[in-house]
Amino acid sequence: MEVSQVDALILAAGGLLAGLYLLIKSGDWIVESAVYIAHKFHVAPIIIGFTIVAFGTSLPELVVSILANLQGTVGIALGNVMGSNIANIGLVIGFTAILYTLKTTVKSVARDLGLMMVATFILTALMQYGEISRLAGFGMLILLITYVFYGYMRASDNDVPEEAIPEKEYKHPLAPYGYLLAGMVLIYFGAELLVRCAKISAAIIGVPDAVIGLSVIALGTSLPELSTCLIAARKGHHGIVIGNIIGSNVFNILMIIGIAALVKPILAGDFNEQLANIDIWIMMGISAIFAAVLLLYRKVTPFLGMMFLAFYAFYNVYIYYRYLSEV
Repeated sequence: MEVSQVDALILAAGGLLAGLYLLIKSGDWIVESAVYIAHKFHVAPIIIGFTIVAFGTSLPELVVSILANLQGTVGIALGNVMGSNIANIGLVIGFTAILYTLKTTVKSVARDLGLMMVATFILTALMQYGEISRLAGFGMLILLITYVFYGYMRASDNDVPEEAIPEKEYKHPLAPYGYLLAGMVLIYFGAELLVRCAKISAAIIGVPDAVIGLSVIALGTSLPELSTCLIAARKGHHGIVIGNIIGSNVFNILMIIGIAALVKPILAGDFNEQLANIDIWIMMGISAIFAAVLLLYRKVTPFLGMMFLAFYAFYNVYIYYRYLSEV
């Protein structure tokens, strides 16, 4: 039986809603279980956000980028990471801050922001060099593992603010770990369903594939961060919100690009020059602005959130018109 375009669009819309529900539900489980674990082990929520939550919400980017690199579409792998990092700040922080003013302290974010900027600089330098070898990928992974280990080592009782007090109790001692794992799994499937249905919908209404790769895929793989951050902010866990975004940006570069390069080196000529000449600098710029806001102002207000969100909207319009100018 032949399915009409209208029927296909309705099915895709249903898939979008189902994927969104999975992201919201899994984000709720991740936040509640992560805060509970942070309190139990006397670990600051920002460290939990930077590591466990950031790793879980970066899984969609990891899967997409590795598959894209293996299939020879390196531009999607690199574009996904760059686009996701830009979306994490412009869309996720922007939208979340419009609803909830995000507050932090210099002490709690300075080191992690430093690593985010170092990782961004490393990727920028490698992109300008023209290739990312297996050795470079290995070095990126070692840097990430070393820093995560250092982060846990420096965590102490004094690092835990009041926001770490859990709101939910679990009947079984292993239950929070089960919810955390289930949340990460649901986040992957929710993001996968959302991206697939978004691609189908975009194809039906005539959006070019190149625009889908640069914007829709990056947006779809950033939705776990959005759902997790909105839920965490609603519950007052600003440390998890900020730590999740900083950590996700670090994981996107050091873990995803690192593993992708280990699996298959990213060589010169495998990706569009505009990624190295334009998009990487846009990612560097918005990362630097985000770091400066947190270090100097120590909060992201609704006004700043609107500025970040407006920038993200403008960037996506720019991507679309840049593509049209090339065809």
